[in-house]
Amino acid sequence: MAAAAIFSSLRRRRSPTLEAFLAPIHLSDSALVKSLLLVSNELVSTFSHRSPPFQRRNFRTLIRKIEIFAVIFEFLATEMSNGFQLPSSAIVCFKELHIFLYRSKILLDYCFLSSRLWLLLQNSLISSHFHDLKQEVSTFFDICPLEAFELCDDVREQIELLKKQANSAKFFIDHSDETFRRRLFGFLDEFGEGVVPDPMELRAFFVERLGIQDAKSCASEIEFLEELICNYGEDVEPSLPVLNGVVALLRYCKFLIFGFDKAEEIMGLGNEKKLRKSVISQEIAETFVTIPKDFCCPISLELMRDPVIVSTGQTYDRISIVQWMEEGNYSCPKTGQALDNSRLVPNKALQSLISRWCIAHGIPFDPPECADACKETVPVALPTSVVIEANRATVKLLVEQLSRGSQSVKACAAHELRLLAKTGKENRAYIAEAGAIPLLHKLLSSPNPVAQENSVTAILNLSIYDNNKSRIMEEIGCLKSIVQVLRFGHTREAKENAAATLFSLSAVHDYKTKITNEEGTIDALAGLLKEGTLRGKKDAITALFNLSTHVDNCSRMIESGAVRALVEALETEGVVEEAAGALALLVRQPLGAEAVRNEEMAVPRLIETMRRGTPKGKENAVAALLELCRSGGSVTTEKVVRVSIFPGLLQNLMFTGTKRARRKALSLAKVCHRCDAASLPYGWWGVEYTFARNSAANLGSSFASDVSASIAISVPVL
Repeated sequence: MAAAAIFSSLRRRRSPTLEAFLAPIHLSDSALVKSLLLVSNELVSTFSHRSPPFQRRNFRTLIRKIEIFAVIFEFLATEMSNGFQLPSSAIVCFKELHIFLYRSKILLDYCFLSSRLWLLLQNSLISSHFHDLKQEVSTFFDICPLEAFELCDDVREQIELLKKQANSAKFFIDHSDETFRRRLFGFLDEFGEGVVPDPMELRAFFVERLGIQDAKSCASEIEFLEELICNYGEDVEPSLPVLNGVVALLRYCKFLIFGFDKAEEIMGLGNEKKLRKSVISQEIAETFVTIPKDFCCPISLELMRDPVIVSTGQTYDRISIVQWMEEGNYSCPKTGQALDNSRLVPNKALQSLISRWCIAHGIPFDPPECADACKETVPVALPTSVVIEANRATVKLLVEQLSRGSQSVKACAAHELRLLAKTGKENRAYIAEAGAIPLLHKLLSSPNPVAQENSVTAILNLSIYDNNKSRIMEEIGCLKSIVQVLRFGHTREAKENAAATLFSLSAVHDYKTKITNEEGTIDALAGLLKEGTLRGKKDAITALFNLSTHVDNCSRMIESGAVRALVEALETEGVVEEAAGALALLVRQPLGAEAVRNEEMAVPRLIETMRRGTPKGKENAVAALLELCRSGGSVTTEKVVRVSIFPGLLQNLMFTGTKRARRKALSLAKVCHRCDAASLPYGWWGVEYTFARNSAANLGSSFASDVSASIAISVPVL
């Protein structure tokens, strides 16, 4: 299992051929020897003049063994060209040797392709892999009939020497490497005790001994370790808290040792990477409209590969909900309810439906390899004192540069604070405590697009922590600057993240009117709802939804064109549910109801949402129609009931909708029934019956107390 783990980690970066794991049954005797000679010569030529940062002795010992094997294969290839044939028992041994050479190649590659710190952390385990290969060499010489090969004296002498070395080989760990590894853990222990390690010792360790010479190399080390954490989670060794601590230490050292001298280069590379990512995100957004909403994770909005159910009954993609929990959130993202536990139950039924849908539409669907059908819990690694203290030291460095650095340095510092603020409430708390919010606020007006985007996104991430919301709102001029970014931001992502920031801040009821009263807020959100990407529309509409829950915001939303934008959004897949919900809130007020009635397409689109929307979308749509009919009297009610499909949809919703939707549908049916009969189409209600008589059997006892009158509904002809 240990060997499989280390090799599988490399396979994620470069997949070996099947020869690494299967004996070459298709090769003839001569072809087998030639293949062995080719592979061994390739390994010798590739690695004999190189030296890895660690495992040098084990590395050289393995190369010397392969060199001797190459001599044997070369001799046998010459002999076989003159008619010599291998004994059958030797052929079996040579096929196993074929696997040995490919496994050696993987391990040797691993020593050069892995990050230096990862090799150091895995020092003992990698030594055991080298020892396993030594044991295989010893086994080969024990069972292979070498006496039948008629070897020349010099080749026989080399084989005898190799055999002797293989039989006496012992497990070897380089003590200097181990001493170095223990020093790394010493740095972690110092941070864990609240002591920042000596900068000169850190420089000597990372630069002089580890060989990390610049910020780019340091960033590559961080990227490698974070990829391991993401791909393997709790399956890695050392443990997840240790790896997180090493990453936090590395991030601190990147700025402590290498500073911000090449900030322009770093930010240029980061921006280029971001642009590539935005193109991919756009492609996903364009594809998203074709994916059933129930198949998409409510957090990432992407197709779920490993759907799991949390304690509240909601379903999320495993990787998204685990990240949510790791960031210190203990509530259900969709409902806001507290999670009773971290238990994640695989939703196999939904995964099967998603798989069938993907097959039917020609979309690749590969469930994650690490998902175990029997695994129902996912441990969440809480931040350790090492991570907390290392990140705190990093934040101090970044805030100092955000205060007095050049514009490019400030942009770089904002970028790093943005990343740190993604990883948990502890980070969000002490980033704000260190005084970052006023400095990020100043950067919002920067002419540098990268600086502006990173600063507004950093503020967004900070605002997720409730205590920071007041800090942001109390910072004089900060709200106005966020709205300015929403209106005139340099990049689309900056505008969308500004909208998301307003949504986050509007979670506090007292801030809703203040946000709405800021000049241009609603106009800009309405504009983003019309013209933004799917993600931008989602951010805009959730912000509008939150703001519409305050009764004092209705008139401003009408004046700014938000009502028309919400009505138009009823035709935009992915935001229909929120659009119907916002309209349902607005029509509760006379001004809002009048504005919605004046929109010609409002009623038809709400009815269409009753037909094709999600359960929550249907619930919101029928709630909006109910308030429209109540406030608009017979004129509006007639407009609603004259839509041919409405009676059947209403009847269906009364029996199959959510609990709240059925109550609203019943109330709407009563409003329609009480309307002047002359204004309704003849026979519209069809067969009448007493609803109360059947309520217990058909709609559940919870509705019986709500019903005081009989209503008539139509029986559809199927």
